Amino acid sequence: MPEAARWDAVRLDGAGFVLRRWRADDLDALLRHADDPAVVRGLSHRFPTPYTRADGEAFLAGRVVDLHDPVFAIEIDGAACGGIGARPGVGERARSAELGYWLGQAHWGHGLMTRAVALYTNWVFDALGLHRLQATVLAFNTGSARVLDKNGFLEEGCMRRAVIKDGRLHDLRLFARTRALD
Repeated sequence: MPEAARWDAVRLDGAGFVLRRWRADDLDALLRHADDPAVVRGLSHRFPTPYTRADGEAFLAGRVVDLHDPVFAIEIDGAACGGIGARPGVGERARSAELGYWLGQAHWGHGLMTRAVALYTNWVFDALGLHRLQATVLAFNTGSARVLDKNGFLEEGCMRRAVIKDGRLHDLRLFARTRALD
């Protein structure tokens, strides 16, 4: 089975949301939620602002992130309103992955991202045979840090002055969760 097809049938049902593969017909919903400076503020350079139709088409075509990886839409009431995914390591880091996620501002403050990260994290550890899942958070993004903390991720350190965003230097906080040893 081609690597991307591994994830095509995956549907994870959560409390008030579904995690599933991105589809071409998600473009309008993606643009509606992604073209928001408040959303983009806490994300990496791969998430531009303004977020144009061309940006959305490039993302859905797999030219921004590798859609061979388990990269899912967060769907609420039939529409994509955010995303979550893991980028697996290679070689000696093949049992580790980097977690990333975002959510449209209309859905902030209801615990949805905390629930989505919980569901996805439990699934992806088994799906990829991971021993470690890590995430980096811009130091000012306390909401994202809380999501990770509530899901058992431990803060391992700070990468000082690691990112230039909007012309300013920012620290990155590193969080990780590891599989319990049997």
